[in-house]
Amino acid sequence: MGKIKTAKQMERHLKGMANHYRIQILLSIADGEGITLENIVKTLGANEKTIGEHARRLHQAGLVNKKYRGKFVEHTLSPYGKTFVSFLKSFQRAQ
Repeated sequence: MGKIKTAKQMERHLKGMANHYRIQILLSIADGEGITLENIVKTLGANEKTIGEHARRLHQAGLVNKKYRGKFVEHTLSPYGKTFVSFLKSFQRAQ
């Protein structure tokens, strides 16, 4: 079992996903690993600058990995991002 996270470390991850756009971005990435920012914008039907900023914050929070492919940036979930997506999906179905 891994090292126990401090409250401060957990706060970083929780604040990182504490926005409806960020939650939608995480779920979009989970549905299509390697999705580009352009495709996330199309999927969510939102402003590119807004989605770009939220994707940046998810990356800073350690929930999303970025891989540069020419002029495109592919997004994948980090191990923590996968854990949060699992939680979000189970929370979505909870009554």
